[in-house]
Amino acid sequence: MPDTTHLAAFALLSLGMALTPGPNMLYLVSRSISQGRTAGLISLIGVALGFVFYMLCAAFGITTLMMAVPYAYDALRFCGVAYLLYLAWQAVKPGGRSPFQVKNLPKDSPKKLFMMGFITNLFNPKIAIMYVSLMPQFLMPDHGSILSQSLVLGSIQIIISVTINAMIAMTAGSIAVFLTGRPAWIVIQRWIMGTVLAGLAVRMIFEGRK
Repeated sequence: MPDTTHLAAFALLSLGMALTPGPNMLYLVSRSISQGRTAGLISLIGVALGFVFYMLCAAFGITTLMMAVPYAYDALRFCGVAYLLYLAWQAVKPGGRSPFQVKNLPKDSPKKLFMMGFITNLFNPKIAIMYVSLMPQFLMPDHGSILSQSLVLGSIQIIISVTINAMIAMTAGSIAVFLTGRPAWIVIQRWIMGTVLAGLAVRMIFEGRK
């Protein structure tokens, strides 16, 4: 099992990724604002299933890859660095949009809400990169089974992401109203997230696997 430092660092990374606007957040917020909190939470169940699917695929795939291919860890690590820096730029670049902008969407059935949540997460490049390129840097071969560590880290990511997204789905309407007349808060949020993501990228550059 990863040590406490690595678990805390991965939890911080998962929190930063969960708070960074992406396909999942955009879909959940849109649904919660246009169709209500229940619709947002049903969609979140589909998103959560997508997380579990990625966790299992990545856990078994990463275990095989890291055992079979030399330098696979470093290749994945630097791909993750590049993507984190890209997300940081997307957060702070001029003209960025808030995910809480109200969008009018037709009402969907619970079944469609669930499936759309699952599909949205399944084709979410941010989650793919999270599991394939970012998580491997927190795996420590001298701390036991790589598979077990992957499942532990994946579970942490799922718990944090589902918790954050549930809070966002429940409060999306109120947040949208609050931010509508306070554009400065949107800028502050974007710069905080950009700084966190850039800091994590720098950490990944200079900290190799122990």
